[in-house]
Amino acid sequence: MLNESKVVGLPLARIDGPLKVSGKARYAAEHFATDMLFGRVLPATIATGRITDIDVSEAERFPGVVKVYTYKNRPTVAKRESKWKDEVALPGYTMRPLEDDHVQFDGQPIAFVVAENFEAARDAAELIRVRYAAYDPHTDLLQEQANSYEPPVPRMKEFMPPKPRGDAEGAFAQAPHKIAFEYYMEGEHHNPMELFGSTVLWEKDGRLTIHDKTQGPQNSHDYVCNVFGLKPENVVVQNKFVGGAFGQGLRPKYQLFLAVMASLDLRRSVKAEMSRREMFYLTWRPVCLQKVSLAADAEGNLQSIMHHALGGTSRYEDYQENVANWSGMAYKCDNVKISYEIAKLDRSTPGDMRAPGAASGVTALETAMDELAYEVGIDPLELRIRNFIHVDQNQDKELTSKALHACYREAAESFGWANRSHEPRSMKDGNELVGWGMATGFWEAQLSEAEAKVSLSSDGKVVVSAAASDIGTGTYTILNQVAAEAFGVSPQAVTVRIGDSSLPKTSVEGGSWTAASSGSAVQVAARAVVATLLKHAQSMPNSPLADASEDQVEIAEGRLVLQANHQVGVAFADIMEAAGVSEVEEHGKVAPDPATMKKFSAYTHSAVFVEVKVDEELLIPRVTRVVTAVAAGRILNPKTARSQILGGVVMGVGMALHEEGMVDHRTGRVMNHNLAEYHVPAHADIEDLEVIFVKEDDDKVSPIGVKGLGEIGIVGVAAAVSNAIFHATGKRIRHFPMTIDKLLAEPDRH
Repeated sequence: MLNESKVVGLPLARIDGPLKVSGKARYAAEHFATDMLFGRVLPATIATGRITDIDVSEAERFPGVVKVYTYKNRPTVAKRESKWKDEVALPGYTMRPLEDDHVQFDGQPIAFVVAENFEAARDAAELIRVRYAAYDPHTDLLQEQANSYEPPVPRMKEFMPPKPRGDAEGAFAQAPHKIAFEYYMEGEHHNPMELFGSTVLWEKDGRLTIHDKTQGPQNSHDYVCNVFGLKPENVVVQNKFVGGAFGQGLRPKYQLFLAVMASLDLRRSVKAEMSRREMFYLTWRPVCLQKVSLAADAEGNLQSIMHHALGGTSRYEDYQENVANWSGMAYKCDNVKISYEIAKLDRSTPGDMRAPGAASGVTALETAMDELAYEVGIDPLELRIRNFIHVDQNQDKELTSKALHACYREAAESFGWANRSHEPRSMKDGNELVGWGMATGFWEAQLSEAEAKVSLSSDGKVVVSAAASDIGTGTYTILNQVAAEAFGVSPQAVTVRIGDSSLPKTSVEGGSWTAASSGSAVQVAARAVVATLLKHAQSMPNSPLADASEDQVEIAEGRLVLQANHQVGVAFADIMEAAGVSEVEEHGKVAPDPATMKKFSAYTHSAVFVEVKVDEELLIPRVTRVVTAVAAGRILNPKTARSQILGGVVMGVGMALHEEGMVDHRTGRVMNHNLAEYHVPAHADIEDLEVIFVKEDDDKVSPIGVKGLGEIGIVGVAAAVSNAIFHATGKRIRHFPMTIDKLLAEPDRH
């Protein structure tokens, strides 16, 4: 663990902030070359079928057009499926742009126009004439559930349901209190500010520098090299600034393939950027149907949990999430049965979207827990406290830590939960019904393999290097803080270099593991620098540190000193001068500890309390107050951490009340592929948000005690909003998002 914080733990402003607000931070599509070409995709306008004719002649004659690519003239690329598999690829057949005349989803790229300027490429694409043989689309999950199946090849073994324990059906039948309901979540779409774009800078020797919107530059790098047969040393992928991602940027997108393809073919630099419309055709949170059955005794102790989840996937890949397993570890219950299936739809492959699986699964579970609380007749918070558990029953493991009780206590006190009346429709403010609801949040705390380089120069400057990404979460800042504290220097003395495939290896940024993983790698590298300094110091004549060991020294005020007595030491500038070097650079690497993983499970926890006010006549709901308490181990930077939770809460409000990808199942096409008709929370929708970080020490989850915050902020929010709406109105909405029409149609249940 790090020593008592001097820099780590301070609420420092993001060091990349000034660059972003001044426009100096350049994103993937904001890089240029003098001879650059511009590409534009033509998306398919059917959901499934074949292209019977594609006429590009008029587009080719358009002024400024250099070339039009279709499946008829796509350059030769890799054929083996293994070459197309990226780091986080799914079971199935990877989508290959412009491969043949088959159309598998609405919006599939069927032509790519390359021109001397963007306007020419855009306008020429509209001149392409396409004829289709359209098939009947199957895009309605409710209609396709009869064809569902268990994934034959698991995406990850952890996603597969655990074996049933006890007798869930028998316990359910015998319990005095029980509920069983279905919950349906419409598909959601990522809408980051930055559109997906790739700028490929071609050099005469065939080398490529690619600026790509991605959550993993090394993943994009390896994908490009494998698909196009390029030498790894001839390709560099950079993503120094990413304008939001949260899962959508985990896998390489088709604009990367098309831009590289055209650049190699035409031997010129090429830029390709998606339109906002295209963003709706890929990597979406899948529609999900869940049935949750809960049973309890007269005191509210859980006797049975059964959770079945059905998610949508594409025809060509099996997208899978950990949706239902949370129900087996959230609360103490000895009779549990969990199942998970998917159904193929004529849509693009879904993808990870902030807290994939948990955002949907915990919404159903926590709404069902609220329903059970009313069935038993006890307070919803009390029901959760009575069923608290300190172990992971799914995996039969201990927990590295669990400060969820503190989350309940501190959030409830701040929210004023003790003043809540139990009965629905019992609280009012003028002509508005007031409802208070709560939910628990869970997310796995992970440590992934990560490497970093750290150098310390004789003038006290520190440079940190890693291929990690900053998708807006504050990676630059927290790595800076870890390094600054390790060397006892100010943050201004530290330079952080990330977002480059040529830097030390890290995995894609996702799953809330970057801070724990890359931060730990930086700490390991920094300690290695200190160890090297000590060796050099001990080689000096009459060294005061001759008999010191690595765990007895530290750096303070530009000197390598004894921890027990800072008067004893040597300036590291003198150490380097004596060793004949101007800097010391070392490499750090971390990976999960198999022994710890075998014995322990690790999770981040939260407690979410929500107030809604609902117009009694119009039934328009407003989320007026949210208090979220989070137990996430050590908080490296309270300011960036709070921003993470705020963003998650806002997305949770969107999931609850706003966000819904609307598909016309007659045509299989997305109808609201723009920000005018796909509703996301605006400033007017968000009022008072409070974030509490409870103290939680964890020396097992990661070397620096960090659990991660990217996902936990959204988990449980939609359920808490749903439960608050029920408390306000007596109407239980099980179809998300809970729009006004559903509230108007739903009868009062109380």
